[in-house]
Amino acid sequence: MVENGARAQRRRVAVPLLLCLVVLGPLIGCVGMPSPVPSTPPTPVALVSRTLQPGAFLTVIDDADPVANALAVSAALFDRAELVLTAPAGDADAQLLAGSAAVALGVPLLVTSRESAALDRELTRLGASTVLSIGGTGLEKTKSADARTQLWVPATIAAVTAVLPRPLPGSQVVGTNGLARLATLDANTGTLLTPASATTGARSSTSSATRDPVAMTDTLPRVTRPRGLSDVLVLATDAPAQLAGVATARAAGAAVVLVPIDQPNPQASAELVSEIRASAATTVLALGQPFATQTSLEWKIRSTLTGTQLPGGGQTLFPGRLLVALYGTPGAPVLGVLGEQGLPETIARAQQTAAAYAPHTAQTVVPMHEIIATVAAADAGSDGNYSNEIPADTLRPWVEAAGAAGQYVVLDLQPGRSDFLSQAVQYQSLLELPYVGLALDPEWRLGPNQRHLVQIGAVDVVEINAVIRWLAALTSEKVLPQKLLVLHQFRSSMITNRALLDLSHPEIAPLIHVDGLGSQPDKQATWSALHKDAPAGVAWGWKNFYDEDTPTLSPEQTMSQVVPEPDLVTYQ
Repeated sequence: MVENGARAQRRRVAVPLLLCLVVLGPLIGCVGMPSPVPSTPPTPVALVSRTLQPGAFLTVIDDADPVANALAVSAALFDRAELVLTAPAGDADAQLLAGSAAVALGVPLLVTSRESAALDRELTRLGASTVLSIGGTGLEKTKSADARTQLWVPATIAAVTAVLPRPLPGSQVVGTNGLARLATLDANTGTLLTPASATTGARSSTSSATRDPVAMTDTLPRVTRPRGLSDVLVLATDAPAQLAGVATARAAGAAVVLVPIDQPNPQASAELVSEIRASAATTVLALGQPFATQTSLEWKIRSTLTGTQLPGGGQTLFPGRLLVALYGTPGAPVLGVLGEQGLPETIARAQQTAAAYAPHTAQTVVPMHEIIATVAAADAGSDGNYSNEIPADTLRPWVEAAGAAGQYVVLDLQPGRSDFLSQAVQYQSLLELPYVGLALDPEWRLGPNQRHLVQIGAVDVVEINAVIRWLAALTSEKVLPQKLLVLHQFRSSMITNRALLDLSHPEIAPLIHVDGLGSQPDKQATWSALHKDAPAGVAWGWKNFYDEDTPTLSPEQTMSQVVPEPDLVTYQ
């Protein structure tokens, strides 16, 4: 009975408890059994993008194949990229759109073709887990055997924006300046570029049958933007083949400067020199085939990074410049018009003389001073060389005043029984100034037993080439702009073996200066004779004598009657 009573007691207790749970449960819940909390989707892990600092000061990437070019730039500037963008080879519109997206995301852009082995190797090296391919007519998503996600989207702003982790504004590019826009694209603001001529037909048509509903709802994970390579400069030729490389460079934070493919010298214009200087780069990638064959490319780039401009702009002398010079020695009127007045007056006279040529040429006219630094002498002198060397310090005030006024200076050597190189080295301190060149005057180069005014002097080209090599090495070592080397000549016998003139040094701009005087028919005959069999690529100078010419040509006559048009006109 006791046992049956206990069971009854337990039943009496259980019934009210069950009623409580049934009646009150909806109001107060059940103790120890909390209501379920809605689950929050996990935050996608951001993809990593990491840049790579090039090891050498200069790297040249010159493959003609845009696929290989894009791979090389990626390998040079990126250490890791878990997201990589691609666009088809030969589709400049898709590459432009993909390139602008790559810049905004901070990831490389690669170019695809039928051959994929090299592309696969680069994707593996980068650790790419996701690839967005822009270009085509449909939208697709796949996973490769190595678990890499591949998205394909059409080359339209709407399609690309739909899969980006953040929306980006679109901008149309007019004409052929897509590469120029891409080269200056601001990665922080992010803008998708598309040609204004692009149609919305085939590129944007994606019927419901071709759409993958899973892919349509996917967006790319956020990308952790890499450290920008603010001290890296990419020089690229302005050819469409460089689109992907330029995009990857901007995505890496490198500065990009475009150079004309038909004149790929970074020194060629004032604008290029200023742009390159503004980059303040310590490492340079040269992107494009023309850079592979350029002699002294590293000197050219280092020189432009200094920002130094020659009078008239840029760091090369010709083409594009007409020099107009006064010839003589300071304080010596008998030697030429340069010495007929004081320094301030000489600066002003040089400016006025040059200005008279501006209406008659399309070239930039630059005043010049040709200062006779070593003067041929009738006596042997203490050194026995029949040449009086004016100390460099004596000439410095004249040289620096001309430079400060934006005027070029050439130091003229009349070496007597000395040689040109021995005298040139005495003026190294002045030649280290960026606006100072050199002139060699073989008329006053004597043999061991010769005297001035007894015969016309002469020099073999071997001696001239020694000066060229020395001056080129100095220019390169001191990271200076190109230097002018004037070779005076009015007889073919004055320079023997002239055909062997060394033109292999871009640091030097050689110019043959025809010094004939007298009647204009005679001067024109000398001009024509010296042009025959001349080394290809030299510049040319013409001299107007105030007193000895009959008549002295005016600036207009000089530029119309002297054919081909001279690069230098000197007055004596």
